[in-house]
Amino acid sequence: MINSLNVIDIIRQKRDGGTLDDEQINWAIDAYTRGVVGDEQFAALSMAIFFRGMDRREIATWTQAMIESGERMDFSGLSRRTVDKHSTGGVGDKITLPLAPLVASFGVAVPQLSGRGLGHTGGTLDKLEAIPGWKPDLSTRDILSILDDVGAVVCAPGAGLVPADRKLYALRDITGTVDSIPLIASSIMSKKIAEGTSALVLDVKVGSGAFMKNQDQARELASTMVDLGEDSGVRTIALLTAMDVPLGLTVGNALEIRETLEILEGGGPHDVVELTLTLAREMLALAGRPHEDVDAALKNGKAMDHWRRMIEAQGGDPDAALPVAKHSEDVTADTDGILTTMDALTVGVASWRLGAGRARKEDQVQAAAGIEIHAKPGQRVRKGQKILTLHTDTPELIPQARQALSTGLIVDGAAAEGTGATGSVVLERISR
Repeated sequence: MINSLNVIDIIRQKRDGGTLDDEQINWAIDAYTRGVVGDEQFAALSMAIFFRGMDRREIATWTQAMIESGERMDFSGLSRRTVDKHSTGGVGDKITLPLAPLVASFGVAVPQLSGRGLGHTGGTLDKLEAIPGWKPDLSTRDILSILDDVGAVVCAPGAGLVPADRKLYALRDITGTVDSIPLIASSIMSKKIAEGTSALVLDVKVGSGAFMKNQDQARELASTMVDLGEDSGVRTIALLTAMDVPLGLTVGNALEIRETLEILEGGGPHDVVELTLTLAREMLALAGRPHEDVDAALKNGKAMDHWRRMIEAQGGDPDAALPVAKHSEDVTADTDGILTTMDALTVGVASWRLGAGRARKEDQVQAAAGIEIHAKPGQRVRKGQKILTLHTDTPELIPQARQALSTGLIVDGAAAEGTGATGSVVLERISR
């Protein structure tokens, strides 16, 4: 067994471009989880990994060591096949909300262990907590019961699930080591494999509002995660999807619940509907149901019925009025022309500054804060026309939200119609 002093040797080895063997990785993860290795030492190791990377064996061993730091869930006793979806995070990304009940409506179990928002990306649990009465914390027994009965559950992961990741994620967030493909891949896949799902569809975002800013980076991350899943016996595919422009027409918690209800009623923005249906088809194919009519299930109320049951099963009232912000203010076009740019990152930051997101995990969010979008890139607008509406309970936050938006919205008076318009939100499919 390596003693604690040798963590310095491990740091140096990775710092100097070496590879770590399985014993070193297993010991390091275990020692950090138990508190034998301190935050400052693991921060140094994380930074060394950030700059030097890891090979496929190192990433697989690191992921497995994280899984073994805690409990594993077991869905083998369910009467339904399980399939999960994970998004790497974006702006206006409310896809889990209509997707989980849609897939569940075909007799498939969807265990969505989700998180909270941090920074400019929103969190699924924060969105659902805008529904009066809804609770994110469930026991394992409750999760299994809801999955067997309703087919979909969206909840917080238990404290015993991958505790190494909980510590390391918080450390990466405050040490500038979030944007590392080995660390992102192992963080995501350790939780999904420990969760116990038999199949997984990954939604890997690409663009200004995503961790991965270009398609080559996103492809590398997706391929790494697909390999980790398949090597662990979880059937895994990934889609690369665009995140240069916010998804849909709302950013913020209660606002995105309202948009979800529009989608479940057969309407909603084209990009959100397209991605929801595409992911649903991929999930159902992995669950052995490749020929289901997912379009009809959104339009005929089948998915909505499962949404209502899913919300009620976790204490929520699907008929309750959603929170409305105390103050709103419009952002208008300053000239006639084509809206050529709506940068996802700046819109996400503005929504966060309005109170929809948090800077630290312990911060509270405003359920009603956020942004409504009235025009998308490629559309012609007139001077004074509304492009966005800002919502907040704290009007003194609006100036800093406007400042965030100052470089992210461009109206070009000389541009041709359609300039800046986006095509399909789905860019590429990765499988093994």
